[in-house]
Amino acid sequence: MKKSRGVLSLVVTVVLIGLLGFTAAVGFGKSHTGSAQNIKLGLDLAGGVSITYQVKDKNPTDEEMRDTIYKLQKRVEQYSTESSVYQEGDDRINIEIPGVSDANEILEELGQPGSLYFIAQKGSDGSANYSQINSTGDAAQDYKLDKTIEELKEDNSIVLSGDDVAAAQAGTREDKQTGMRENVVSLTFTEKGTEKFAEATRKAVEAGESIGIYYDGSFASVPMVRSAIENGEAEITGSKSFEEAETLASTIRIGGLKLELTELRSNVVGAQLGEQAISTSLKAGAVGLAIVFIFMIVVYLLPGFASSLALVIYTGLVLVILNAFEVTLTLPGIAGIILGIGMAVDANVIIFARVREEMSRGKSVRNALKTGFQKALSAILDGNITTLIAAVVLWLKGSGTVKGFAQTLGIGIIVSMFTALVITRMIVFAFYAVGLRSEKLYYRPGKEHGTIDFLSKKKAFFAASVLVVVIGFVFMGVNASKGSGAFAYSLEFEGGTSTNITFNEDYSIDEIDQKIVPVVESVTGDKNVQTQKVAGTNQVVIKTVTLDLDQREALNQAMIKEFKVDEAGITAENISSTVSSEMRQDAVIAVVIATICMLLYIWFRFKDIRFATSAVTALLHDVLVVLAFYAVVRISVGNTFIACMLTIVGYSINATIVIFDRIREEMHYKTKKTELSEVVNKSITQTLTRSIYTSLTTFVMVAVLYVMGVSSIKEFALPLMAGIICGAYSSVCITGALWYVMKKKSGTVSAK
Repeated sequence: MKKSRGVLSLVVTVVLIGLLGFTAAVGFGKSHTGSAQNIKLGLDLAGGVSITYQVKDKNPTDEEMRDTIYKLQKRVEQYSTESSVYQEGDDRINIEIPGVSDANEILEELGQPGSLYFIAQKGSDGSANYSQINSTGDAAQDYKLDKTIEELKEDNSIVLSGDDVAAAQAGTREDKQTGMRENVVSLTFTEKGTEKFAEATRKAVEAGESIGIYYDGSFASVPMVRSAIENGEAEITGSKSFEEAETLASTIRIGGLKLELTELRSNVVGAQLGEQAISTSLKAGAVGLAIVFIFMIVVYLLPGFASSLALVIYTGLVLVILNAFEVTLTLPGIAGIILGIGMAVDANVIIFARVREEMSRGKSVRNALKTGFQKALSAILDGNITTLIAAVVLWLKGSGTVKGFAQTLGIGIIVSMFTALVITRMIVFAFYAVGLRSEKLYYRPGKEHGTIDFLSKKKAFFAASVLVVVIGFVFMGVNASKGSGAFAYSLEFEGGTSTNITFNEDYSIDEIDQKIVPVVESVTGDKNVQTQKVAGTNQVVIKTVTLDLDQREALNQAMIKEFKVDEAGITAENISSTVSSEMRQDAVIAVVIATICMLLYIWFRFKDIRFATSAVTALLHDVLVVLAFYAVVRISVGNTFIACMLTIVGYSINATIVIFDRIREEMHYKTKKTELSEVVNKSITQTLTRSIYTSLTTFVMVAVLYVMGVSSIKEFALPLMAGIICGAYSSVCITGALWYVMKKKSGTVSAK
C-alpha cells in the first residue's frame, strides 16, 4: 500500500468512526433516524402492550389451550420475535408484545381471534350455502350465510378450516393481461389442506362456483375459483387497497385457532427492568469494551490499537443494523451481541498471534502481516461460518427468545468477520504505509515456550469432566427428590402467579425495584420476581412463582401494611409458563438440526468425521457442565437460560475450530517419524495463547456486566461466566484429546 492510500485509509477510518458515533448517539433528522435510542427494545427493557383474551368456549381442554397459545405465539411474532403468549387462569390468554405503545392498533391489526371456514357455494343437495343480499354490490359484506355452521359441517360443505392454512401474506403484483398493479393475498396450505383445497377447487371450477371465506360471523371474502389449485398455494385478488388485503391476510392468519376468543382488557405496560438496570448495563458494556481495548493495545501494540478501532466500528455497525432491520433487543439479544464481540476479538487475536509467529521466525513486518492474515483466514472463516449456520437454523426453526438471540448473533458474526478481515487489515496496513514500520511497534520478543504435553493428562481431564457432570446429575436428583425440582425453574418455564395491585401513588420502575420487590421477595421467597407497571395508572403487575392461598394472603397483608393498599385493589391469577412446551420443543429441534448442520460442515471442511464427532462431543460436555452449574448453584432457569446455553454452544464451537484448524495445518508437515501426539500437543500449545486471551477478554465483558448489573442481570451473567471458563477448558483439554483417541483407535496414521 502506498503512503497516499494509507493516509486515505486512516482518514476513511476516522470519518467512519465519527459518522457511526454520530448516528448511534444522535441520528439524523427530527426523528433521529439511526440513533441507538430508536432501537426497538423488548418488554424487559422498554415495556409494550399487554392484551388479555377470554375464551368464548366453555371448559376448554388443556390441548385446545396449548394449541391456541402456540398459534397465537406464531402470529404475534410478526410484531416482535420477543413477544410472549401464556395462559392466565383456566380460560384466559395473555399476550405481551414489546416495543409498541398503541394497544388499539395492535388489536386492529391482529384481528379478533375466531373461527375461520372456507365454504363451498352449494351443498351436496345443490342448495345454496350462502347468497348475495345486495345484488348491486360484490363486496364480501354483501353475502350472508343461509345455513348454520353445524349444518354445513354435517353436509361437508366446509371444505377447509383455519387449521389447514399454513400462511397468509398480503402483497401486490402486476396483472399479466392489463399490466395494472393489483393487491393480492397469497395463501399457503398445509399438506392436508393442499389435498382438501385441490378437490374443492376442482369441483368449484366444474360448477362455476365460488368458495366463501367466512370468519367470526361474517364473510371476509367470496372469491370465484378460476382454476383448480393443486400445489398448495393460492391467491385472492379483488382487494381495493393494500390495507384491505393486509386485513384479510391477518384475518386468515388469526382464524386458524381452535378456540374463539374475545378481548377482555388491554394495557400499555412499562419495562420489567428499570432505567437503573439499563443504564448500568450500558455502562458495564462501555467499561468492558474499554478494558478489552487496553488489553489488546498492551498485548499486541500497534495492531492491538488497530483492532480496537475496528471494534469501535463493529459496535457502531451493529447498532445501526439493529436499527435498520428493526430487531427487538432484549437480554438474550444482548447475549448474542456479547458473543459477537467475543468472536470479533477472537478473530483479531488469531490474526495477530499468527503475525507474532511469523515475526519470531525472522520475517519482516510487512511479510509477517501479510502471511498472518492469510494463515488466520481459514480458522476465522470456519469458526464464524459454523456458528453462523447455528444462528440461521435457530432463526428459521426457533421461536420467541431463541429467534431474537439468533438475529443478534447472526448480525454480530457477519459484522465481526467484516471488521476483522477488512477493517482491521485496512487500518494495520495503513499504519505501515504512513511510516509506522518499526518492528517494536508490532512485536515484543518473549521467551520461547516448549510444547506442553496435554495428552499425557487426558485421562485426568476426562475424569474431571465426568465427575463434574455426575455431580450435576446427583444434585438434580437430590433436588427433585426433595420436591424442589431438578432446577430452580422460574415462572417462564413453570408458570406462576400474577398479582395485580393498585397502589395509592404512582411508583416508578426503579422505585418498584427498590421498595416493592424486596417486600415481595421476603414474603414469597422468590428471588426472580418480575414486575410491570400499567401505563397511566397506579397498577403494578407482580409475577412470582405459583403462590398457594396462604402465600397470597400473606402477600396481600404485606402490601396493606407496608403501602396502605386497599385489599379490593388486589387481584391474583395463576399463569402458565411463557415458554410453552411447543416453544421448548422448537428450541430442542432447532438445536439438534443446528448441531447436525455444524457436524456436516466440519466434516466437509476437515475431511474427517472424527473432527466433527469430537467437536459435537465437546459441545455436549459444555452443555452438561453448565447444566450442572445451574443445578448446584440453583440459578433461576428462565428466558435467559436458553440464550445462555446457545451462547456457550456458539462460543465453544468457535474455540474448538481454531485448534482443529491448527491440527489440520500441522498434519500437512507431519513426517513418518513424527508422533501424532506431538502434532496434537504442538497445535494446542501454539493456540493456547489465543485460547487464554479470547476467553479472558470475553470473560471480562461478562464479568463487568455481573459486577455492575442488577440482580436479574447477575443471574444472566453468572452462568455465562461459567460457560466461558468451561468452553476454554474443553477446547484446550478435551477436544484435541478426543480427536487423538479416535484417530489412534481407527488405525495407523500416515503423513499427508
